[in-house]
Amino acid sequence: MTLDNLDLRKAGLKVTLPRVKILQQLETAVERHMSAEDIYKALMESGEDVGLATVYRVLTQFEQAGIVMRHNFEGGSAVFELADEGHHDHMVCLDTGTVLEFLDPEIERRQKIIAEEHGYDLVEHSLVLYVRPKKQ
Repeated sequence: MTLDNLDLRKAGLKVTLPRVKILQQLETAVERHMSAEDIYKALMESGEDVGLATVYRVLTQFEQAGIVMRHNFEGGSAVFELADEGHHDHMVCLDTGTVLEFLDPEIERRQKIIAEEHGYDLVEHSLVLYVRPKKQ
């Protein structure tokens, strides 16, 4: 998904250079889950003059506008991803902090059944698996 200046305006945000640069960083990064510090470092490496406090502020604004999703995985700082994909779950490597996305139709089906068996309709869920590489 590529957001543009019109999307920022639709979200109620003024188009500013820091917002555009942070959005571009999120869109073009190889890693979909980035901390504010990761974004800041990437901007600095590309010669952009955006302060860390600005990155935090813009990410909070993007979250409130529904442009990004914040994840607070155990053992690490908050990471952000563009809110551009459908539902998916996450695996977080406890050794490296790597975040992997996955979607398993069987897990999705079982969660709905479990909720129904307890007399509920599943409205939303968040599944995070904390993993370590298998030992050889």
